[in-house]
Amino acid sequence: MDRCVVLVDAGYLLGAAASLLAGEPSRSRITVDHTALIQGLRERAEADTQQPLLRIYWFDGAPDRVPQPEHRRLRVMPRVTVRLGALTRSDGRWAQKGVDAAMHAELTELARNRACSDVVLVTGDGDLLPGLMSAKEHGVAVHLWAVQAADGDYNQSEDLVAEADERRVLDRAWITKAVRAKDTGGSCPPPPAPRPEIAAILSAPLPEAALAASAERASEAQAAAARNGPAAPADPGPSEPPATPGHKGVPTPKDLAALRAHSTHPDRTAAQNATPANATLRWSSDKGWIERGGPLGEPAETASLPTLAQVTSAEQRWADREEDITTVGGDPFEVGQVFARRWMERLPETVHLQKLSTMYPRIPHRIDGELLRYAARFGLLAHKDDQIDEHDRYAIRAGFWREIDVRAAAEHVPAGD
Repeated sequence: MDRCVVLVDAGYLLGAAASLLAGEPSRSRITVDHTALIQGLRERAEADTQQPLLRIYWFDGAPDRVPQPEHRRLRVMPRVTVRLGALTRSDGRWAQKGVDAAMHAELTELARNRACSDVVLVTGDGDLLPGLMSAKEHGVAVHLWAVQAADGDYNQSEDLVAEADERRVLDRAWITKAVRAKDTGGSCPPPPAPRPEIAAILSAPLPEAALAASAERASEAQAAAARNGPAAPADPGPSEPPATPGHKGVPTPKDLAALRAHSTHPDRTAAQNATPANATLRWSSDKGWIERGGPLGEPAETASLPTLAQVTSAEQRWADREEDITTVGGDPFEVGQVFARRWMERLPETVHLQKLSTMYPRIPHRIDGELLRYAARFGLLAHKDDQIDEHDRYAIRAGFWREIDVRAAAEHVPAGD
């Protein structure tokens, strides 16, 4: 059959691209436009083989063979079939299992059934040598493609290179049409422009005023308990940690206003205002950190805020899933933006946006929980013992607030300043 098939070892292609563009083979160091990459592979294969494309097979590893966001996007593209092996961790390193065997089986089956006249292999693994030789014996022309090596040497098995009918190199110019290195400053984009104080908030110690307020609240609670006697009190939920002199604690959502005012107090010097300390801001979840009231023990000021699920129709839910599968990537910042965009577009009243803006950077517990559950769909739990990495959580929430800021600015809604 006069047509071509492309078999892609994604671990090789993207790992070698990361080495070339970012200096190390970690795929987390690059971003990939999969639509452009697949189109580039198709055009290059048809040009090199002078045959129309039958199909592109994309071989990759995934934890428990569960498709990740990129796999879900790829498998709905025309003429693309995704085959997944396992991704396992050994001695602190991740390794693919079963990918080479799957490529070997597909290659030999295609050749045996004369499904194509030309096969393009994008791989560097010598384990595919028997499959390559078998395909040649069945009359299939084998084209071996390499990614330009970062050190100028081969990044492929020399036996594969020797046995291939033809060999081509995907050079830097070709790779950069669909792949680029991430900013070395970190995977999380900078904080929103309207929020220049966030870096100070993240690093500043808990202000003495907030500590004093916390201690005062604790004293009032103890005095109230003494007045009420030994009767069993109602469960108030988790209590706040006691304040101690010199304690550099974690700023709670209730302390944010004091913290922000303290970090830019006019009586302090610029150096004092900029001095960081080892403390972390709780971006979200008021659960356990504030006095609760209202329905279901929820704070009164957030009880009226609807969740995304509450303002989403069945038809919109279907459209959301379609968008998630085909266009939304797995970048934590982008995930937060998409969630916020949908939530804001469906709010029945702008007063809800106004109310949320005044709470920055705290996200109400119900909405924050829904946000993180949404993020879990994109594989952000993978490899992390069912916990979203702390850095990813910050990026998710930063994306959420960036989108809120953009909408608030467009509608001239005060954003909590």
